[in-house]
Amino acid sequence: MTAETTALPGEIAKFDALAAQWWDPQGPMAPLHRMNPLRCGWIASRLAAAEGRMGQSLQGLRVLDVGCGAGLASEGLARLGARVTGLDAAGTALEAARAHAAAGGLEIDYRQGTPEDLAAAGERFDAVVALEVIEHVTDRAAFLAALAAVVKPGGMVFLSTLNRTARSFLFAKLGAEYLLRLLPRGTHDWKMFVTPAELGAEARRAGLRVTDIAGMSARAGGREWRESRDVAVNYIVAARRD
Repeated sequence: MTAETTALPGEIAKFDALAAQWWDPQGPMAPLHRMNPLRCGWIASRLAAAEGRMGQSLQGLRVLDVGCGAGLASEGLARLGARVTGLDAAGTALEAARAHAAAGGLEIDYRQGTPEDLAAAGERFDAVVALEVIEHVTDRAAFLAALAAVVKPGGMVFLSTLNRTARSFLFAKLGAEYLLRLLPRGTHDWKMFVTPAELGAEARRAGLRVTDIAGMSARAGGREWRESRDVAVNYIVAARRD
């Protein structure tokens, strides 16, 4: 039996339609390609430290990538040694993910489903990541509860998302989708963006304690992304399950 889900059918269809272009670094997912080294490096550093390791080694750690799409973060984390399970409700995107991983010689366990499904099955992971996902779900509280349920006690959950500010509306919605056309129109609904305060409070109610937060800021016309203190648009969070 499939567990009750927080996935939105319209959002699944939207990202499934982009499957064939997902791995084109100049295509509609170009911003994620440019952001991905920062996201994966930030996660790896904090996860390795939490596990008492040096550098960014994730060797042997079991990591779940929720909303993996065609596998940008899954592959980045796998190349750092993690045993990655990529999870998405979009079947066509997963086909692209499997093909790309196979071509690159990477062993990634891609599955179609939701974290609620894995929680119902009793699966547990050393860490869970959900990158640019939470602003696309029906119920943030239920989604966070599902992430907490599939990470082991003491394990880490990582989320990246968009803040709901005037600047994010200007740059991430109007600028990226309508003026610069970096993303397809309709990719985001600004009303579903989440502030760090909201995310922190909802995470605590789910049994997750935020341990770190950083802004992700574009440089060089969006061609480079760096960690910053500015969380007004894009930001990334680390939380530990109590």
